[in-house]
Amino acid sequence: MNIDSLNWGDLSPEIFLAQYWQKKPLLIKQAFTNFEDSITADELAGLAMEGEIESRIVSVNSKAEWQVDHGPFEDFSQYGETDWTLLVQAVNNWSRPTHDLLTPFTFIPSWRIDDVMVSFSTPNGGVGAHLDQYDVFIIQGSGKRRWQVGAPDSSLTTLIPHPDLKQVSKFEPIIDEITQAGDLLYIPPNHPHNGVSIENSVNFSIGFQAPSSQELWSSFADKLIDNNLGEQRFSDPERALSQTSFNITQHDKQQLKAFMLQQLDQEGFYEQFIGQYLTQGHHALEILVPVNDIDEEKLKDILSEPDILFMPVSGLKAAIINDNQTTLYINGESFALDNNTLELAQHLAQQKPLTTKKLKSFTHCLKNTQLLTNVLNKGYWYIE
Repeated sequence: MNIDSLNWGDLSPEIFLAQYWQKKPLLIKQAFTNFEDSITADELAGLAMEGEIESRIVSVNSKAEWQVDHGPFEDFSQYGETDWTLLVQAVNNWSRPTHDLLTPFTFIPSWRIDDVMVSFSTPNGGVGAHLDQYDVFIIQGSGKRRWQVGAPDSSLTTLIPHPDLKQVSKFEPIIDEITQAGDLLYIPPNHPHNGVSIENSVNFSIGFQAPSSQELWSSFADKLIDNNLGEQRFSDPERALSQTSFNITQHDKQQLKAFMLQQLDQEGFYEQFIGQYLTQGHHALEILVPVNDIDEEKLKDILSEPDILFMPVSGLKAAIINDNQTTLYINGESFALDNNTLELAQHLAQQKPLTTKKLKSFTHCLKNTQLLTNVLNKGYWYIE
């Protein structure tokens, strides 16, 4: 199986972005040839037994009533052989092969990707027709599933068959297909869709990060408070005589608006906020902090071994901002860069394994050594 590339057929990433991204759904048959599940159903069940990993089972009972149970789970025998689905969030944080499923989607910036949710469904299993507020690519793994996808429709009714389950009323599908291993389905935001398993099947859902304006403003306000900024008071020393004291004038509104936006205009502060916000993980990570800190001397000893690999923690979020101050952001933390450290930082941001030979080419520079030991001691990278 070659997961590094996606078989676009007559399409290309450029055509996809221009004609489909956030516009209309798409099914690419055999996007991945000879596709094999990156994690088995048994391994997925094992993750669902862990307390720090978010999981749920959606099922339909004999009375056609929807049920939702949240993990961690101890046993699955009560659910029987049909009519249920196990969904596990952020499996890419715990399974390197699942994290590698993101490789074909690098034509979209990595900060936009949230996680890879993996689901195992028995025959007739599903979560019902619903909408998502974000883009999603769904890779069909083992088994078969019938997918129906519709166009946005304001006449659809929201249904709540269970307090933890939001569905929509019946819709007219524009895609109605049976997917098999290696097929890829793209669903834009607000497009109703429904997937029903025909046989035991596994799906890999690559969900995208789409913060709301409310979430961004709220987090920005929190950062202002954390940094004791934004405490200055509104002032108006050029105040003109008011003719009608009960009016809020257009001039006053604009003055207050400009006052509020002053913080956003502080480019360095905004840059730091957005870099930290967009790389902050939303799910638990397996951070691997070393028992003893690695210093320059210890790193030199490690690099003397020829066959050691330096690996990033699976599911880690990282990005570089090159504008005001070139900075590497990893898991919401910032690392200031300069011309000496930029190349190493680019390797770290791409999260590809690094050999001792490659790293030795960087460690002639003390700043590179400091950057490397810093990320190792924080547990973001580890020595395999």
